[in-house]
Amino acid sequence: MFKVQTTMLKVLMACVWLLGSAYGAIAQAASVVFLNPGRSSETFWVSYAQFMQAGAKDLGLDLRVRYSERDNQVTLAHAREALLGTERPDYLVLVNEQYVAPQIMRMAQGSGVKLLIVNNALTPDQTQLLDAYQDTRLIGSMVADDEQAGYLMLTDLLRQHGPIASGATLDLLAFSGAKTTPAAQLREQGLRRALAEHPQVRLRQLVYGEWNRLRAYEQATQMLKRYPQSALVWSANDEMALGAMQALQDSGRVPGKDVLFSAVNSSPQILAARLDGRLSTLVAGHFTLGGWAMVLIHDEAKGVDIGALGGRNRQEALFQLIDVAQARRLMGPMRSVEFRALSAVGKPPSYRYPFSLQLLLR
Repeated sequence: MFKVQTTMLKVLMACVWLLGSAYGAIAQAASVVFLNPGRSSETFWVSYAQFMQAGAKDLGLDLRVRYSERDNQVTLAHAREALLGTERPDYLVLVNEQYVAPQIMRMAQGSGVKLLIVNNALTPDQTQLLDAYQDTRLIGSMVADDEQAGYLMLTDLLRQHGPIASGATLDLLAFSGAKTTPAAQLREQGLRRALAEHPQVRLRQLVYGEWNRLRAYEQATQMLKRYPQSALVWSANDEMALGAMQALQDSGRVPGKDVLFSAVNSSPQILAARLDGRLSTLVAGHFTLGGWAMVLIHDEAKGVDIGALGGRNRQEALFQLIDVAQARRLMGPMRSVEFRALSAVGKPPSYRYPFSLQLLLR
């Protein structure tokens, strides 16, 4: 009888230990809040958050996403709740959309919450004024190569167009995003670098479509009347490209035939346009940034010096031209990524994170 009781006691203690271990693992999971600057109905930012959630789940992180619905005041309210409330996360991930980061960083002082900036990093002026790493627990930033994206779009459009006769010119219309967003500024810089290499291309007008389809449609309707000889349209995102395409179609012309279009992003509608030929050039890949950010946070929480593995301010070469076969692949179910396999935990000091869209295209 005594032996039975002893055995039962051992089993009970083992169960308690296992439950305690499981609870401890849950309790110790690093918590993350992401201040999503987009709308909860906006394809890019929804897919961005979904990929981020997939990374968090695989890595054992507790991620909560807060959409701003394109309103900076909502972003600041969410930041205030995360940084000054009673249930503070371990990490706050934010985007310097419309230069909102400095206000959030000042708010974060003394909160104990670590910050990671994605997509739109601090500008050089902001960094200098804030002394960013001095007064906050900023662990770094990670952005895509936006300047290269802008450059690739025009150079590939010209490749698609073919040779330009000697002495001839091509008229170009351009749609940038928000004027106070670093990603938009960098894509513009890439556009202007390509223009400097191709003086036969005339930029007739560049407007700020604010990433919005309807705004770009209204702008394009007027621009296409003003510059009817336009042969190329450069657009800093998919929504603006779709709006400009609709304006061209409403004028009785055919996108991909009468005028060649380019765009950034990989929404279903823009992928469909790439497949049916309305869109000639597509650049994509940066929707993965949020997922890769989860790897950095996981590793930082585990004590990895992520700054030693590529620097605290990272620019990842994520953008690439998307051909028809790749567009078809991206239209299908998203391939699973083994985020844990990308972690630097247990890797040699020479390890570098292999972040790339190719991990989803293989």
